[in-house]
Amino acid sequence: MRSRGGLLAILVILVALPAKAAPPAISIVIDDLGDRYAESAAAVALPGPVACAFLPDSPYTRSLATRAHRAGKEVLLHLPLQPIAGRAHPLALATGAPDGDRDAALDRLLNAVPYVDGVNNHQGSLATADRGAMRWLMRELALRRIGYFVDSMTTAQSVAYPLARAYGVPSTRRRVFLDNDASPAAINAAFDELLHQARLHGAALAIGHPHLSTLQVLHERLPQLAAAGIVLLPPSQLIARYEPRSGLMPVRLQLSTRLSVAPHTALEH
Repeated sequence: MRSRGGLLAILVILVALPAKAAPPAISIVIDDLGDRYAESAAAVALPGPVACAFLPDSPYTRSLATRAHRAGKEVLLHLPLQPIAGRAHPLALATGAPDGDRDAALDRLLNAVPYVDGVNNHQGSLATADRGAMRWLMRELALRRIGYFVDSMTTAQSVAYPLARAYGVPSTRRRVFLDNDASPAAINAAFDELLHQARLHGAALAIGHPHLSTLQVLHERLPQLAAAGIVLLPPSQLIARYEPRSGLMPVRLQLSTRLSVAPHTALEH
């Protein structure tokens, strides 16, 4: 029979052992799905929990979002927001519209994509830098209990991520665009940067698009992640495991003018 002293010594040793660190993790979101069937279907068929972001009211959004959901992938509304320059999506939320009009438009856009797990912005360099617009959006996403928000970071001036957290909406932000340059060499280099960011920060999220070159690189690189010591997670799990929890509750929110974001460089998507 083992003595109490011996058992105590074993417990002390076990407590003193360092906890096994979680492996670096990545998430990947493929944007702009629903317009073209072949490319969108190929994105839905990617291996692993690659998340699929669908544009509202596109011809193949409902059928392919349903397919993605049944395949166990997370579905996002790729929410059109106003850009600074260039042509906005026809359904882009008007930043200066009355709240009632925006509320109704947001409901319509959310209902246009079945099985929505989360939201990320399409374009939005104007809207995501507008503190008032983002206060409204994050309040409404919180009230509708949307699972999470991914800030696509289409502008370095975006305040979407800190305001999402302030309103209690689980959130993260894009660290890498995979295909600003859609050549295979550039996409592979961007994927390498994604792995570097994950090792540096513990986790990192990338956004890509349904280009044939992007899909081919992902088909080749995703099966190699385990050997590289990297795990692929859906955005909800990456946020739950690696993003710090907000201490603020939406119903008692006191917004701070000192909320800030780290600079990023991005093209409008």
